[in-house]
Amino acid sequence: MAVVQLLTNLFDSFPHWLATILISCLPVAELRGAIPIALLQYQMHPVEAYLLAVIGNMIPVIPLLLYLEPVSNYLRRFRFWNKFFDWLFTRTRHNHSDTFEKYGTLGLAIFVAIPLPATGAWSGCAAAFVFGIGFRHALMAITAGVLIAGVVVTAVTLGGISLSTLFR
Repeated sequence: MAVVQLLTNLFDSFPHWLATILISCLPVAELRGAIPIALLQYQMHPVEAYLLAVIGNMIPVIPLLLYLEPVSNYLRRFRFWNKFFDWLFTRTRHNHSDTFEKYGTLGLAIFVAIPLPATGAWSGCAAAFVFGIGFRHALMAITAGVLIAGVVVTAVTLGGISLSTLFR
């Protein structure tokens, strides 16, 4: 509850539609945090909350997918980071290449779609980079995952609202 209060206080001076988009952009909240805030705190219509949260959640995806590799290539100039990325890619791309070649895009979509902590668009971008999933496939998978996660979070939040009014 403290995180919800912190986020609502942080974006208190913003219009609710913009606050929903910005909360969805944040890696700590994404749409998993923005939709409940939009529905419960801002009293938004569920379709509006869903659409704004999906838009906000997708804003960082393209820059992340485009720039994670160049940033890692830059960091590889330093011995520590070069060893780290060698270790990381050896453990992931080589050990799981057959699995990800077969199921990578679908697995990435499912990973992003599961509305749990540490899953979502930001983690999906990192996973796409680490496992070497190409930009187009990663973008499609992450978009599908975000759309599904948005439906799930909206439905669960609305279900919780309905249950809470039932027991009042």
